[in-house]
Amino acid sequence: MNVLRKINRVLLVLLVLMVCLLLHSTVLRKSTRPKLSDHLKGLASATQVAAVREPEPYDVVPVVICASEERIGATMAVINSVYSNTDASLFFYIVTLRDAVKLTRQYIVKTKLKGIKYKILEFNPMVLKGKVKPDSSRPELLHPLNFVRFYLSMLDIKHKRVIYLDDDVIVQGDIKDLFDMKLKPGHAAAFSTDCDLPSTHEMVASIGMQTTYMGFLDYRKEEVRDLGIDPRKCSFNPGVFVADVTEWKKQKITKQLEKWMEENVRHNIYSSAMAGGVATPPMLIVFHDKYTTLDPLWHVRHMGWSPDAHYSENFLQGAHLLHWNGPFKPWHYPAVHLDLWERWFIPDPSRKFSLVRPKSHY
Repeated sequence: MNVLRKINRVLLVLLVLMVCLLLHSTVLRKSTRPKLSDHLKGLASATQVAAVREPEPYDVVPVVICASEERIGATMAVINSVYSNTDASLFFYIVTLRDAVKLTRQYIVKTKLKGIKYKILEFNPMVLKGKVKPDSSRPELLHPLNFVRFYLSMLDIKHKRVIYLDDDVIVQGDIKDLFDMKLKPGHAAAFSTDCDLPSTHEMVASIGMQTTYMGFLDYRKEEVRDLGIDPRKCSFNPGVFVADVTEWKKQKITKQLEKWMEENVRHNIYSSAMAGGVATPPMLIVFHDKYTTLDPLWHVRHMGWSPDAHYSENFLQGAHLLHWNGPFKPWHYPAVHLDLWERWFIPDPSRKFSLVRPKSHY
């Protein structure tokens, strides 16, 4: 019996040891197995690292352009001209109103532009409430998208420098050359002055274009005189510019522009000489003596101010960018140098946008 008890004790001890070993092994496996929370922490950490390490795409040329429903074909012609004349990587920020988002996307995906990299941004016209007077001899200049250029710092733009283009331009040069220009320290933008090209002087004189601050601001008003800007000072055109978005934010350019928009609502400080050009005066004030000058061949202007005033073909062939600013647009008729614009036009797959041409044109 004593022997039997001893055997039972030994077996019991062995059993207890086995149970202890099994429990220890189980606990060890649990302690070394990753927890679900560990996986989530790891993913969050990786995401944060990726966000921090994501490089600024210096090799990409970002272009901001607006797309209004009634001028959608013009926007696509601009994009096509930029896209076709460079080997650089491009990214288009296409700004439009909510009603035109679907049309804009359709125009791209159903045409040769389907290969471009782009992002469609909706512009909220409510930001303009109380800042724009509802009167103009050219109502199209009061279109909300005409003021998008004021709000670059508020758009969902991921690049530190962008090129802004109006929808009535055509780019004939390599857009990367424009993008790579140097801005002077402290300058948030580069514009072309209205007195820079001798070749345009005859055109300007023939159509009575204003090229000074006097043509845009009402110097009879005390608010304008207090600026201390010489009325004979050469103006610049904000339809094409290179912008340093970081500097734009730092200097609070948008707030400054809004201030002068509101000032005009209260005191009517813009000149009527430019037939309601309400988007240019605030920029002339805010950027006075604070902008870098563009190569004039990167902004050949005034092509839409007369249906009769032509540039020489040789001059136009050497121009890097053509701008039909003025009432005579190349998708309408009459207008000048239609062939230079039409070579980049892409027919609208929805057929909502069409060219206006005399029957004899085709």
